[in-house]
Amino acid sequence: MKVLLIDDHPLILSALQAVIQGLGDDLTVAGVGSAAEARATLKADPEYDLVLLDLQLGDANGFDLLAELREAYPALPVVVVSASDRTSDVIRSIDMGAMGFVPKRATNDTLFEALHLVMSGGIYVPPMSMGVEPAVPLPPPSVDPGTGYADAETVPGVLRMVGAQATNSGFQSTPSITTLGLTPRQTDVLALLLQGKPNKLIARELNISVETVKDHVAAVLRALGVSSRTQAVLAVSQMTHQASASPGWRRTGR
Repeated sequence: MKVLLIDDHPLILSALQAVIQGLGDDLTVAGVGSAAEARATLKADPEYDLVLLDLQLGDANGFDLLAELREAYPALPVVVVSASDRTSDVIRSIDMGAMGFVPKRATNDTLFEALHLVMSGGIYVPPMSMGVEPAVPLPPPSVDPGTGYADAETVPGVLRMVGAQATNSGFQSTPSITTLGLTPRQTDVLALLLQGKPNKLIARELNISVETVKDHVAAVLRALGVSSRTQAVLAVSQMTHQASASPGWRRTGR
């Protein structure tokens, strides 16, 4: 397994390399200190299995590089490892295709848990991004039936909605994914949805029509009690953290 670390702070980069290398002898860990070096490294060798990305880079905005990596290497999981633990940064990262977000102040065990979940096909979101009290209750954003994404979804809107659901509905009493009543096909769709794949790619992987995927996505969102994919990621993550167990979907491959 090959891991690429992108962080412009030499001490952090060195510490991360040591921690990741400690996960196993079969790991190859490379570290670069800039977006330019990251581009050159991946161009020379695109066969990396995982990228850990800092948002604060000297030569680029981390979010811009995240978008660039997701566009150029859609099958390459990217986990944001940031000094920030702001909910807005977490949600923006997941919206842009990151497979996880780990604050730098997290423990090594948390990092291991996050990487294990990501390499198993899931998305890791820190628990601290969930328990936010909504300042003002907002109606759910409308969802584009063609894409499954909310038309007017914004970071504040998602934050308030998810905060309201976590506070008022109580995810502690929410059943695990395995008891949500999803069909096997809906479970497959959820797995791919949580990998950030659009409806067309989900349809291609499962060999079903895009219209059928739309129906399954709508059913999954209803079962989770959310109205967008971002909210689905946060809801599933919350269930996972509270259950202290792996989510009940089957891995369908990258």
